[in-house]
Amino acid sequence: MAVKSPLLTYFGSPKQTNDLISALKTSKIKIQLTGLVGSSFAITSSAVIREDSKPHLFVFRDKETASYFVNDIENLLKNEVYFFPSSYRRAYQIKETDNTNVLLRSEVLNKLNNKRNPIIVTYSQALSEKVVSRKELKKNTINIKKNDEILIDKLEDMLQNINFKKVDFTLNPGEYSIRGGIVDVYSYAHENPYRLEFFDDEVESIRIFDINNQLSIINKEKATIIPNTEAKKSITSQVSFLEYLPKNTVIWIKDVNYTKNVLCDYFEKANEQYNKVCEKTIKYSNPNFLFTNGIEFTKKLIDFSVIENAKEAFFKSDEKIKINTSILSKINKNFELLKEDLNKNKTEGLDNIILCSSEEQEKRFNAIFKQSEENINYKCISFSLHEGFIDYTNRQAVYTDHQIFNRHHKFKSKTRFTDKNSITIKQITSLAIGDFVVHIDHGIGRFEGLHKIENDGKYQEVIKITYLDGDILYISIHSLHKVAKFSGKEGLEPKINQLGSPVWKNKKQKTKIKVKQIAFDLIQLYAKRKLKKGFAYSPDSYLQYELEASFMYEDTPDQNKATIDIKSDMEKESPMDRLICGDVGFGKTEIAIRAAFKAVTDSKQVAILVPTTILALQHYKTFKKRLERLPCTIDYINRFKTVKEQKETIKKLSRGEIDILIGTHRIVGEDIKFLDLGLLIIDEEQKFGVNIKDKIKLLKENIDTLTLSATPIPRTLQFSLLGARDLSIINTPPPNRQSVETNIIGMNQEIIRDAISYEMARNGQVYFVHNRIDNIKEISGLIQNLCPDAKIKIGHGQMKGKQLEELMIDFMEGYFDVLISTTIIENGVDVPNANTIIINNSQNFGLSDLHQMRGRVGRSNKKAFCYLISPPLHSISDESRKRLTALEQFSDLGSGFKIAM
Repeated sequence: MAVKSPLLTYFGSPKQTNDLISALKTSKIKIQLTGLVGSSFAITSSAVIREDSKPHLFVFRDKETASYFVNDIENLLKNEVYFFPSSYRRAYQIKETDNTNVLLRSEVLNKLNNKRNPIIVTYSQALSEKVVSRKELKKNTINIKKNDEILIDKLEDMLQNINFKKVDFTLNPGEYSIRGGIVDVYSYAHENPYRLEFFDDEVESIRIFDINNQLSIINKEKATIIPNTEAKKSITSQVSFLEYLPKNTVIWIKDVNYTKNVLCDYFEKANEQYNKVCEKTIKYSNPNFLFTNGIEFTKKLIDFSVIENAKEAFFKSDEKIKINTSILSKINKNFELLKEDLNKNKTEGLDNIILCSSEEQEKRFNAIFKQSEENINYKCISFSLHEGFIDYTNRQAVYTDHQIFNRHHKFKSKTRFTDKNSITIKQITSLAIGDFVVHIDHGIGRFEGLHKIENDGKYQEVIKITYLDGDILYISIHSLHKVAKFSGKEGLEPKINQLGSPVWKNKKQKTKIKVKQIAFDLIQLYAKRKLKKGFAYSPDSYLQYELEASFMYEDTPDQNKATIDIKSDMEKESPMDRLICGDVGFGKTEIAIRAAFKAVTDSKQVAILVPTTILALQHYKTFKKRLERLPCTIDYINRFKTVKEQKETIKKLSRGEIDILIGTHRIVGEDIKFLDLGLLIIDEEQKFGVNIKDKIKLLKENIDTLTLSATPIPRTLQFSLLGARDLSIINTPPPNRQSVETNIIGMNQEIIRDAISYEMARNGQVYFVHNRIDNIKEISGLIQNLCPDAKIKIGHGQMKGKQLEELMIDFMEGYFDVLISTTIIENGVDVPNANTIIINNSQNFGLSDLHQMRGRVGRSNKKAFCYLISPPLHSISDESRKRLTALEQFSDLGSGFKIAM
């Protein structure tokens, strides 16, 4: 039975709970549940589950809705909920799966196969894919208990029979390794692999361990090894997911007709493709094998108890339950309207409940309400739900802070990100023979691979490193923390050290002396900086709280820390000089907006310097939108404006009628005069030349300066790391952000067509980067031939200002599907609906440029794709090959930032 959350205790059981539980005592009953809006559906279903011991399956329209519901119901019940996603396989394509999703799907099948009564949440696309039959999964599952007797050779045969691959180190699902009496196995239904330790033929211990540090996490009594349930080539029997469910399962479904149509659509697409290929060549692509037909799905639903949360029921209802709920008013940060709503609710006998997703948000909320002289009746609870509602049946009005402030509400996914400084097993396997590595005690050597050596009659794994004159050093995998990959200037070959030589020891000693000297110089530098007088800003006003609370996303820990650091700097008398370092799309602009508004509230002007005209326009739109209800005047200056418009802007600036001015290098021109400049924000400083930087130095002598960069140049970064400037690093990805799947391809027209068609099929947009203006129209024609239905436009830096401005605005507004452009989109263009980018001749770009361009996609909660078109890797230079493979290898969030640095 589910555990009750504090919030559910506060709400009590909704009145409809008893009616539902009573009705569900009848098997195969069909119930129509209407009137539930927002998270009232999660509260009702949670209350039912708490009193019911049956399995429950929830089916939603799409992944996003399902993910929000998972978060709601987990918070309400405080027990595990299993998520069943699609494998990311597109209809009729058999190779495209996501390992994380395969693990989650296998986990659900494993729980159902063990006759548990789980709570499962899924969506239409996930149900369209058939799954391995229960009988076949059971036959191919290996169960091993502690103290079982089994020959290691026999276990290896069993693993190979279910297509597990033998490797030196187990890093991915479907792999195993054998080292003496130790067998590591990575099952497809678990986040971490098993380590089985044998004494002769007896299983002495079973542990789960971390692949990065090889340390045990927990001891287990049993290991359940599940094969790849999505490996269609090795599976001979596929069934609808509904066939896995126990017959007493209660199925809650939002819209049976919608799910039926999605399943039919996938089945028809698969059927079309199947008719084009030879059955003998792709036998398993038969749609009857891969996909569930929508008609078949609805027929199977009849065998279960079904609760339809819809106005129009698909089945003839045995019972109808109606709840009187309604959506909240659109507050949109209008606190006068909120006060009216709360007072109105109170007069109607409704309890006002405001849910705050964090303590920080609760403090901001209460600070705003303290400004009011009225006595507002509400109960504030620190809790997170996706959507508020007014429930007239149960006499409650439930508000959420993110809806009041018009903020984005995050959901937590099971996607994992790792961040290790020292070399890990995973990184070692990606090293090539001959790569340079550094041992902390012995210096720079060449990596020569993983080897097994005999030590006291036992074999153990070691890393082999060669040094000068052929000297060899073997490092145990338990000493990985002492080894790091060499990083230096691209193309630079370091000098290899000699084992036993004092050179490395002396170099380390000299470095320590140099560090001490730098520390001494820093003390002097800080003393000089303290003597300079700047402007000390006032503490935060209630308007500042309101601005920060209205941010669409919940602050990441790094964003929160950077915001606090900047405010602390600005409230001191000495001028601020801080660098904000963070990956593309990690929220640097939001921090700049907060700093700018803090300056404006103390009647200071703000200058924002950006490298491109497109970015100036983008920042203008972003700042304008974020500060639209606040007392702040914003303008921009770039070549998109006429000379007359520019002169008018300059006059207003000199009279103090503009608070924030955004512009390119034009902003540091001699004719630009600020009335009272207080803050300079420089975005992507590495893009500016020496002349501009000299002008910036004169401009920022006694004012606060904030620099933003995803890929800072070495000198900028060195100054920050040495302390000549303060440094804040944003390493945490935003909520719901997924890594960008990066693939190196040739000029493969089929892949390009499929990539664009797939993005358009989910109502998304595509960037196609081609950095040669002379033949960009030919590329446009090629794409148009591949995708006749796509609306395509071309953009480049030689276009007239107004024409380019209109083009970019049209793309941002979603008026066309594919933008074929030069690298003008590299910096700052933010189109959350564009989640596929194709970069032509990618071997000609630097790593920083490629990373910035890839950062244009993956800025929403959708899965994003980056395709790097390049000649065969063996035919391009070593530097180009390394750049492309590095970008492809480090697709995870945050990794690119580390590479670029």
